[in-house]
Amino acid sequence: MKSTLDTFQNEAPEVAKAFDGLIDALKATTGLDAKTKQLVYIGIKSSTGDSTAVFFHVKMAKKLGATRDEIMDTILITLTVCGLKGVSSCLQTALDAYDNE
Repeated sequence: MKSTLDTFQNEAPEVAKAFDGLIDALKATTGLDAKTKQLVYIGIKSSTGDSTAVFFHVKMAKKLGATRDEIMDTILITLTVCGLKGVSSCLQTALDAYDNE
């Protein structure tokens, strides 16, 4: 089974290339360090219940030095924005991704 990202890249290569350029531009900004950017992504993706994205961003954040407590706090803070959605749909996935890296 193909991943949705593979489908995106294969079926809409020009759009995928433009999206990759946007990601590169965001990585190049200097207002936040790379680890903090990953924590922000984890918080945003948790608030929408996107556990797949959380899984991958946790792995990136850990490689950039994020601690397990930072990951957990990032998800827990979504309680004030969206209630239990982020915690119930993403916390276990995030901690499993962190612990099994």
